[in-house]
Order: sequence, then structure tokens, then C-alpha cells
Amino acid sequence: MKPLETPEDIHTLVSSFYDKVLADELLAPFFSKLDFSRHLPQMEHFWRFALLSEAGYTTNVTEKHLHMPLKQVHFDQWLALFKQTVDELFEGELAEQAKQRAAVIGWTIASKMDK
Repeated sequence: MKPLETPEDIHTLVSSFYDKVLADELLAPFFSKLDFSRHLPQMEHFWRFALLSEAGYTTNVTEKHLHMPLKQVHFDQWLALFKQTVDELFEGELAEQAKQRAAVIGWTIASKMDK
């Protein structure tokens, strides 16, 4: 395994993660209608911003999800798939940071959802 450290690594992580999401019975319905030619570059930009300090990402991630009928089980599955993807592909400090940030993102969005 290699360290997570480059924009190319972020591309690999995001692409591999969304392959899992789209194959997942619980999560696929939320993502199957997205235009991935637009969504994947946005997600790569977010993770480059979050992990590699790339400037320019300004989208409010929480706001983007508040209209969706998501429950805690969806966030738990999303996080499990994200961690699994990171662990299958990468190791090291940024890989651990990616999993920690994903956990915080999931918790933050879930805490703001209508229960």
C-alpha cells in the first residue's frame, strides 16, 4: 500500500469510493441520478481542499445534503464504505485524516438533518 498524498491519489480514492456507493443497495438510490461527470470533479476538489490544502473550494457540504431524506443508517453506511475504500488503497497520515474528516462530515450533516 502507498501513502495518500497526491491529487492522483484523491482521484483514485473518490472514483473507487463512488463505485462502491453506486453498487450499494442502501446508498445507490441517492446517487444514481447524479451527473457524475460534474459530481466526481467536485468531490475530488473537496478532498484535495480537505487533505492537500488546495484553495478554491467554497461549496457548503452540509447545505447540499439537507434536502435529502437521509437517516443515520445512510451516514453509517457511507462512512463504512469510505473507510473501507481508504483502507483498501492507502495508508499513512493523510489516509487516517481522510477517515477522520469523513466521520466529522457525516456526523455534522446527520446532526443537522430533520429527525
